[in-house]
Amino acid sequence: MTSSSTSTAPLSPLVLQGFTAPLALRDFKLAAFDMDSTLITIECIDEIAAAAGRKAEVAAITEAAMRGEITDFKDSLRRRLALLKGVGEDALAQVLRDRLRFNPGARELCAALKAAGLKLVLVSGGFTYFTRFVAGELGMDFVRSNELEIVDGALTGGLVMQDWGDICDGEEKRRMMLACAERIGATSAQCIAVGDGANDLPMMGAAGLSVAYHAKPKVREQAMVAINDGGLDRLLDVLR
Repeated sequence: MTSSSTSTAPLSPLVLQGFTAPLALRDFKLAAFDMDSTLITIECIDEIAAAAGRKAEVAAITEAAMRGEITDFKDSLRRRLALLKGVGEDALAQVLRDRLRFNPGARELCAALKAAGLKLVLVSGGFTYFTRFVAGELGMDFVRSNELEIVDGALTGGLVMQDWGDICDGEEKRRMMLACAERIGATSAQCIAVGDGANDLPMMGAAGLSVAYHAKPKVREQAMVAINDGGLDRLLDVLR
């Protein structure tokens, strides 16, 4: 398979660590993806905050958490959610309609993996309002994310409690990926994990192939494949 990414300038080489390309696509059975800034171009929580005039405050916490400077993701998310209290539900619809766009190559990569028989998992520290749409568009088989609490048409600043816990953080992403792998009879070595922030490192560390997409330095350093230029479908350059 070859990448369908196009650009007017030459793309920088993929950064490969700990293996020799190409890998056999038939050796993998499952691919787990982060959503915000990985499959889509935005951080949804930052865009919601923009509607409340608090984007700078929320984005600063988001950036620090992604770089790994704030190590407690649950705490960082709660702090950001508190700043969104009172934001109208219509702000979510506006973000979905006007701001949410897929990253280059996201559709092509997911389609190619599905065509090869892999199951796809969307694991996000973001919100079900957006993951439902993204999962439907990309044909995801499993989804795990957080559900915003909405009362009387406005965000409360909290989340709806789920049966697996209150927040989908890095450890829940890892657990979800491995649980889905077990469900389909796959091992961790047969999993691909794709992300961009520190919250993705637990699942990336457990996968047979870890992929950093336009990621923070800490994530690029620990990934087996770093895509620093071009689209997500460049991963197909190392899979045959």
